[in-house]
Amino acid sequence: MSLQLDIQNPEAYPTIPAEGDLLHWAQAVWSEDAEAGVVVRIVNEAESQALNRAYRDKDYPTNVLSFPYDAPPIPEDDDDIEYLGDLVICLPVVEREAAEQGKTATQHWAHLLIHGLLHLQGYDHITDTEAEEMEGLETTLLLKLGFPDPYH
Repeated sequence: MSLQLDIQNPEAYPTIPAEGDLLHWAQAVWSEDAEAGVVVRIVNEAESQALNRAYRDKDYPTNVLSFPYDAPPIPEDDDDIEYLGDLVICLPVVEREAAEQGKTATQHWAHLLIHGLLHLQGYDHITDTEAEEMEGLETTLLLKLGFPDPYH
């Protein structure tokens, strides 16, 4: 089915990828037989740092934060879409990291959106085994979308 994105850009950043590109990359990650929705909020460093401090006890802005929504089960006859959660992407951090890593901003955006969406679907990278699985999936998805391996 499909994944719906609600893009929030309160700072009115002009350099975020086109909504169609974000949706295309997101669809590559979603393989379920259900409709689902995700909020993607584009933020500045102050908001990213505040959220990272409040929810992860890390006092610095970060590229992407994932906030899964733990919803009660939806009855099978309910037409509502499943809400997966929120992704918070810090534009200044994304652009800075892309430059530092010798990537285009578009490459880094695609990677971080896929990374965050995998978190919302239960993937993690706490252990080496989890990290290997998640990074392998990210790389496979990005290659299918025409992007290079983000880890090399």
